[in-house]
Amino acid sequence: MALVTGESLQSELEMFDIPCTDDSVLDKMVEQCICNRMQADEMVLEWVAYSTTKNGLKLTTDTLEQFEHEVLNKKNKTKQSFRKEESHNRTRDIHSLHDLIKAEEEEENLLDAYSTPAKGSQKRALTTPEHPQSKRTAALMASPGLLLSPASFSPSATPSQKYSQRGAKGEVVATFGAVQGTRWVGKRALGADVQLELLEGPEDSLRCSYKYMFQRLRDVRNVLTEKIEELGEGLRSHFNIEEFSPVSLPAQDSITVLGQVCCDSNGKLNAQSVLLEAGPEQGGQQVPVDLSELKEYSLFPGQVVVMEGMNTTGRKMMASKLYEGIPLPFYTSYVKMETDEEPINVLVACGPYTPSDSLMFDPLLDLINVIVRDRPDVCLLLGPFVDSKHEQIEKAQVTETFEAIFSRCIESIVDGTKSVGSRLVFVPSQRDIHHHFIYPQPPFILPNLSKDAAQRVTLVPDPCTLLIDGVTFGLTSTDILFHMGAEEISCGTGSDRFSRILKHMLTQRSYYPLYPPVEDVNMDYEKFQSFGQMPLTPDVLIVPSELRYFVKDVVGCVCVNPGRLTKGQVGGTYGRLLIQRSAASDDGKRVSPCLAAQVVKI
Repeated sequence: MALVTGESLQSELEMFDIPCTDDSVLDKMVEQCICNRMQADEMVLEWVAYSTTKNGLKLTTDTLEQFEHEVLNKKNKTKQSFRKEESHNRTRDIHSLHDLIKAEEEEENLLDAYSTPAKGSQKRALTTPEHPQSKRTAALMASPGLLLSPASFSPSATPSQKYSQRGAKGEVVATFGAVQGTRWVGKRALGADVQLELLEGPEDSLRCSYKYMFQRLRDVRNVLTEKIEELGEGLRSHFNIEEFSPVSLPAQDSITVLGQVCCDSNGKLNAQSVLLEAGPEQGGQQVPVDLSELKEYSLFPGQVVVMEGMNTTGRKMMASKLYEGIPLPFYTSYVKMETDEEPINVLVACGPYTPSDSLMFDPLLDLINVIVRDRPDVCLLLGPFVDSKHEQIEKAQVTETFEAIFSRCIESIVDGTKSVGSRLVFVPSQRDIHHHFIYPQPPFILPNLSKDAAQRVTLVPDPCTLLIDGVTFGLTSTDILFHMGAEEISCGTGSDRFSRILKHMLTQRSYYPLYPPVEDVNMDYEKFQSFGQMPLTPDVLIVPSELRYFVKDVVGCVCVNPGRLTKGQVGGTYGRLLIQRSAASDDGKRVSPCLAAQVVKI
């Protein structure tokens, strides 16, 4: 599926003379396109048909919500029932299983998926003491291209047509900083020591898997209470607030209260459904909040806020002022910086690494070629590596274990970049089907790595804070932008939605500040309290998302959404940064260590 953007929607709307200058309306339409798997032209045609039946309804966020409820949700249900019927019929007709190959090959491959391969259809050479693996075969297997040949992964190993025919390869689609004349090649000598470690140190980081699915509600409440108290104390001292009042105590004067934003039902938060829930010290009760007097606000469920206002009856708070959260300080290095120190080139890519219509790892091979060409000092590679949402994996059309596919994928990356000597950092994803889908997520385990490869590879949890030559990187592979974008409400802020969400993450000091989390995220709150919080404000924050790629400076932190390496059946994007540990400028102000950044099409 091609990437739907605000620009493509706007051009489609202009064809029908529908004016739209509001970015929030376009954002909402992009969100609906992604959620309902629709293209820009389909979405606009549906809207035109709907608005015509409603006597030329105007395009606003409210009417779009109405449109989603009345048209898109019903359309989804019919699609699902159609898919069920289709798959039911398909199982009866063997010729409809794979349209792309002949019936004989398809029959043979399907049998291979469930039985011992026949002589003529062996996917891999069987090695026994009588018939050892030849040197030629061993040499061929070392090539990353052949290692990732998916003949053994899937009965229908057909390359993605759309991916191979993509245009604009290598086009720069987003830039930041002084990119003019920048050479995007790692300048350090091969094997030059790049300091790369987890900021908290191995003993205070999530290093191995843990027991989950045993979580008491009392423990969850304690974690949330401590979060309210900790952030509240920071706000109280920063704004010189004497004390917080109980939220439900009737008072005729203006009061200042502390609490967590939540919704009065299981639905989506809106301006009429906001509740403020206080911690135990302030009575632990909930009170509805009237936001009509606030000129500007941006709220989401789980946000810890301080509000000023009137609560004359004790049953409703009339908010007149909202206090913003305070980000943590940046990292300060005590190691003296060398004057002639070279900048470091960091490459960032996020899975999936295969197109949605094939298990061919062509995009990953193209990325390996980029690494070999540009020789970055550090490669940050985020999951999913074996995507649980891939159609062939969902339908169990693979002939090897998920762990075996993953091992080959990692081997290809490690072997393919051996000549370059780049440091490789692997971050797991909730969508990695072979790994624990719990948040925070423990790092991958790679027992078969050679000693040389192990020195170049760093396995980290999701989320984590890395220290790369004195520059801090915050990493998470969970799509927090998409999750919070669907829940956040705002009025009169004037900034774009991405900047608001990123600022919330930094001021709430958490990699996942949303509560309750979306259904896809299985949260372990005790581990989250230990490993899901930001120990400081990172210099660079990597937040990959299904939403549009960007590079932004938010309260001094350079935030990068490198996009995904594949978008459905077509190629996606990756990011690259040039970083250098910086001393303070002459006037004592902090200088960002990110000299330049780009998002590039694969």
